[in-house]
Amino acid sequence: MATVNDTQPAPSPSRGQAGRAPRRLLPGLLVAGAGIAASAATAAAIPGLSALTVAVVLGVLAGNTPLLPTFARSGLEWATRRMLRVGVVLLGLQLAVDQVLGLGAGTLLAIALTVAVTFTGTWWLGRLLGVSRGLTILVATGFSICGASAIAAMEGVVRRKDSDVATAIALVTLYGSLAIVAVPLAGPVLGLGSEELGAWAGVSVHEVAQVVAAASPAGAAAVATAAVVKLSRVVLLAPLVAGMSVRERRHHATVGRGPPLVPLFVLGFLAMIGVRSTGIVPDAGLGVVATITSLLLAGALFGLGCGVRLRALLRTGPRALLLGLGATLLIGATGYVSLAVLG
Repeated sequence: MATVNDTQPAPSPSRGQAGRAPRRLLPGLLVAGAGIAASAATAAAIPGLSALTVAVVLGVLAGNTPLLPTFARSGLEWATRRMLRVGVVLLGLQLAVDQVLGLGAGTLLAIALTVAVTFTGTWWLGRLLGVSRGLTILVATGFSICGASAIAAMEGVVRRKDSDVATAIALVTLYGSLAIVAVPLAGPVLGLGSEELGAWAGVSVHEVAQVVAAASPAGAAAVATAAVVKLSRVVLLAPLVAGMSVRERRHHATVGRGPPLVPLFVLGFLAMIGVRSTGIVPDAGLGVVATITSLLLAGALFGLGCGVRLRALLRTGPRALLLGLGATLLIGATGYVSLAVLG
């Protein structure tokens, strides 16, 4: 799979090559479609399992076995980039501005503080543990914002290895799954009521599906609160990715062509929040878009998974596990204290 390290512009195709391009892409497009279908079917059959998680696992399996033919890789790479960007843009339709403002200034400040402390603290911890810069940034993004979707958005603007993407998503899956069990058990011990537990789950658990699962034992009110708090965290994906893009451009100013100043899909994400806030999209349409968004992101993560080599992934060792554990404990503690003081 190509990464942002590939700084040389691709040669312009000849007229004959352009004519053959659709045929070269078709096998990869079919593989991507098969990956999406398999991920969605598996997630539907196993309640609580995210299609995004399934997609990256299936992608890693396909990429490390003869299941993925060499001639399909170029089409799969082409599809992966486009599905990722469109999926992140459509993610903005899941949240309206009035939902965010309805949480109140204290809760919003707690969310922003938790994201900032988690991202910065995880970055510092990764350097302390000797984890690669690319993996550290991806883990910091995924754990502080919204799991696999945030990792997939950030991977396009930072210099990293393909194996870093799969490792970061694996860590989000592992520790997010543990949080599904830990949050409902810890809530009563910490004296949290139903909606308080929902807010804590929303501010500290990684994936959207994991947030819902963690809040569910506390009832419908907890789930509703958790979902809005979680999606309010997702809004911070745009400034975070844009800020890192600017930093990467400056950091690698002397090394070829840097990442875009502000990726267009980030601007599209913000624009879709604006569209949702107008109320012009009917509820039925929002449901359809949510399904399409999930399928597109699943396809993108399947493609990213196909570019991973397991031997390189296994070399990360216990340091990556310690980084994920530290990030999880940090966001859980920061979220709890922030909500208790400001919420």
